[in-house]
Amino acid sequence: MGGAVVDEGPTGIQAPDGGWGWAVLLGCFVITGFSYAFPKAVSVFFKELMREFGIGYSDTAWISSILLAMLYGTGPLCSVCVNRFGCRPVMLVGGLLASLGMVAASFCRSVIQLYLTTGVLTGLGLALNFQPSLIMLNRYFSKRRPMANGLAAAGSPVFLCVLSPLGQVLQDQYGWRGGFLILGGLLLNCCVCAALMRPLEAPRAGAGAGKGPARRLLDLSVFKDRGFLVYAAAASIMVLGLFVPPVFVVSYAKDLGVPDARAAFLLTVLGFVDMFARPAAGVVTGLPAVRPYSVYLFSFAMLFNGVTDLTGSTAGDYGGLVVFCVFFGISYGMVGALQFEVLMAVVGTSKFSSAIGLVLLLEAIAVLVGPPSGGKLLDATHVYQYVFILAGAEVLTASLVLALGNFFCIGRRPAADAEGPECPKPPADGRVDSREVERFLKAEPEKNGEVAHTPETSV
Repeated sequence: MGGAVVDEGPTGIQAPDGGWGWAVLLGCFVITGFSYAFPKAVSVFFKELMREFGIGYSDTAWISSILLAMLYGTGPLCSVCVNRFGCRPVMLVGGLLASLGMVAASFCRSVIQLYLTTGVLTGLGLALNFQPSLIMLNRYFSKRRPMANGLAAAGSPVFLCVLSPLGQVLQDQYGWRGGFLILGGLLLNCCVCAALMRPLEAPRAGAGAGKGPARRLLDLSVFKDRGFLVYAAAASIMVLGLFVPPVFVVSYAKDLGVPDARAAFLLTVLGFVDMFARPAAGVVTGLPAVRPYSVYLFSFAMLFNGVTDLTGSTAGDYGGLVVFCVFFGISYGMVGALQFEVLMAVVGTSKFSSAIGLVLLLEAIAVLVGPPSGGKLLDATHVYQYVFILAGAEVLTASLVLALGNFFCIGRRPAADAEGPECPKPPADGRVDSREVERFLKAEPEKNGEVAHTPETSV
C-alpha cells in the first residue's frame, strides 16, 4: 500500500526558511483562522435557527460539534490523501467542499440537512485544508519554524474576532440563509490559499538522484516512537479540559449577575490576549537557548493553563473573571503555538503527515467528551466552580504526563545504548554532525536516503 508524496520532492531537500515560505505562512494563517474560528462563529446564527426550525439549543449546538469532530476525526483520511495526491490538490478540493457545504446549507429545510451540509461537508473541507497547510509549513521552515507556527496559530483568534461580528451583521442584513451563502463564498479563499502551497523543488543533480523510498499512505510506525506515544497521550488528556472554560465562562458570568453584553465581552478579552500570545510564544520558542527544551516549555504552558483554570474557579465577581480571561488567553495562546511545533520536532518531517492525522483522531474523541462532560457535571451540581476545577485537573494531568514521560521514558537512555560499540565518538575538533545528534535522540537508526529529522528537542 505505497504511494509517493506528490509534492514531497526529493529526499534531503533543505527547508528555505523564507522566500516563498512567507506566502505559505500567509496561507496557513488564513486556513488556521477559518478552521478554528468557523465552528464558533457559526454559533451567532443559532437563535435564528432555533426559531426557524423550532428546535432547542442542544440541537443547534450539534452543528458546531460535528464541525469540530470532522476537523479532528478525519485526520487519518487527510494523511492518506496528502500522501497519495499531495498537499495542493487536497486543499483545493477541501476549499470547494467547505464552500459547497455552506452554500447548500442556505437552502436547507431541516436541521438534519444542516448537520450534513454545514457539519459534515464544511467540516470535511476545512479538515482537508488545515492539516495539509501545517504539513507545508513544516516543509518550508526549519530554523524559523517555531516563529512560523506561532504566527500561523494567531489566525485563530484574529479570525474569531472578525467572523463573529461579521456573522451578526450578515444575519441582521440578510438573514441566516443569506449569511450562510456569503460565508460560503468567503470559504472559497481556501482555494486561493491552496494555490500558494507550491511544492518544493530540489536542484537537479542527475537522473533519478532525488528519488527516495516509497512511503505508505498512513505510516503507523509512529506508534513505535516513544516520543510520539507520550505526546499523543498528553495531547488527548489535555483536550478533555482545554476547550471547557471558553464554553462556560460567559454563562458563569451571567450566573453571577453580569449583564449579557459585559459577559460576552469576556471572550473578546480572551481572544485579544490570545492574538498576541501565540506569535510571542513562537518567537520565544525559536530562541537558541529555549528551542532544545521546547517540549518542557509546552508542558509548562499546559501547567500554566491548568493552574489558571483552578484559580479561575475562585472568581466571585466580573473583575475576577476578566483577570482569569487575561491569564487564560496567555496560556491558551502558548498551547496553541507550541502543540504542533513540538509534534513536528518529535516525529520529524518524513512522518509528520501521518502523525498529525493520528493525533487529531485521538483528540477528536476527547473533543466530543470534554465539553459534554462539563455540562453534565454542571447539570448535576449547578456549580460552575466544579467545571473549572475538573478542566484544570485534566490539563494539569496532561502536563505531568508530557514532562515525566519525556524525562523518564525518552530523555534517559539505557547504559548499553550509551556505552555500546555502535555509539560513535565525537570528532576531535568538537563539532558534531546533525545525524549523530539524531541517532542519540531517536531510538532507531536512520535509514539510508531518508530525510534527517531536525534534532531540536530532547524528545
